[in-house]
Amino acid sequence: MRKKSNFGSILFTIVLIAIIGGVVYLYNSAMFERNKPTIALENSGYWNLRAPLKIKIDDESGLLSYKVTLQSGPESFVLADQQFGSPQGAQELELTTPKRAYELKNSEVTVTVEANDASKWNFFSGNAAVQTTTLKIDKRRPYVSTIASSYRIIKGGAAVVIFKAEDDNMEEFYIETNFGKRFKAQPFYKEGYYVTLLAWPVTEESFHAKIIAKDSAGNISQSTVPVIPYNKRYKISNITLSDSFLNGKVSELAYAYGVKDGADTMERFKYVNEEMRKRNEELIHDLTSKVSDQMVNNFPINKMYPLKNGQVVAHFGDHRIYSYNGEKVSEAYHLGLDLASNAMSPILTQNPAIVTHADANGIYGNMPVLYHGLGLYTIYGHCSTMMVKEGDSLRSNETVAKTGRSGYAMGDHLHFGVLVQGIEVRPQEWMDQDWIRKSITDPMREARKLINQGL
Repeated sequence: MRKKSNFGSILFTIVLIAIIGGVVYLYNSAMFERNKPTIALENSGYWNLRAPLKIKIDDESGLLSYKVTLQSGPESFVLADQQFGSPQGAQELELTTPKRAYELKNSEVTVTVEANDASKWNFFSGNAAVQTTTLKIDKRRPYVSTIASSYRIIKGGAAVVIFKAEDDNMEEFYIETNFGKRFKAQPFYKEGYYVTLLAWPVTEESFHAKIIAKDSAGNISQSTVPVIPYNKRYKISNITLSDSFLNGKVSELAYAYGVKDGADTMERFKYVNEEMRKRNEELIHDLTSKVSDQMVNNFPINKMYPLKNGQVVAHFGDHRIYSYNGEKVSEAYHLGLDLASNAMSPILTQNPAIVTHADANGIYGNMPVLYHGLGLYTIYGHCSTMMVKEGDSLRSNETVAKTGRSGYAMGDHLHFGVLVQGIEVRPQEWMDQDWIRKSITDPMREARKLINQGL
């Protein structure tokens, strides 16, 4: 009798454990997950009623339905209503409003998103989520207008543009070129006005630019920058490589910067002329792409001639094509002006500047970089000795460095480079006071005059 009672107790315990285990299993199974669907509405708090509403709905057990409703005062619009026959994965929606909704007069709308998942929780009815978002309506595009600009821009050269950009909900504005470069503008003279230098890379065949302004509601305005492009031709130099050159400076640089032992002569040259050059120019572009947010009233820049009695020994924009044993092996653009004088001649700056870099940079050797404001930088390559350090503030006519032959230089000279927001431009322009006046300072003076007139 006792055995029978013990057997019953054991059986009851086993059944109870099985029931508890089953409940625990079901409680923790994906089929009975208890999390509501997630709803994410991409928004800034503003909407222009034209841009699609971007909504993502997801759930770990899958979705069975969703509905999106737009409410404006007493009027209601169903933007989406979807029922699924089986659980579905994440839904990424881009919803547009009906045309009749564009005429809504209310300053706000409410967007309600409802979603149900495929879980068996809540007595097989699943989990439901509701998210309500209020958006302010802004259908007005930002105001943009050019105030003044340079008359023209030469291929490889620079220009300036001053413009007005206004919007209560402004998100961003910039100048974008046909080759994808975006130029950042600085505040100019009075609130709502901006100025930027532009640059046309010597490697690009054409130039045009637009001012683009976007507000938080998704409204966009564009205005063409009225500078006339002048397509200057640059020299093409065919250079035959000699064994003495390849086994001298090229090999020295290649070994110093990491070419493996056993590389042949041409591998070393291509490494220096292509891979090293690319890395070194990327550093230069990064160093010279930064622009201040401070307001500027004018830009009193003096002509730049860093080397007294310096003679030009290599021009800006020279397209160099290298050959060896009658075959083309590599190419490069010379993106500065090479000046030579006496060995170890002092290099001077004719303008106040901040030193943003004072270190070696591969093929450029010892290379100070100076910032003159408004996105304008100068670089000084192949120096023997640097007389400045990063962070120094320089006055006009201070010594920056001395010429030399560090880096990829066969003789003592200065590689003088000028850059606008990371793009190399013709140093000759910035060595010409008449060009600076006509192309840069006169347009800025004209802009101040027009702004004072209330334009």
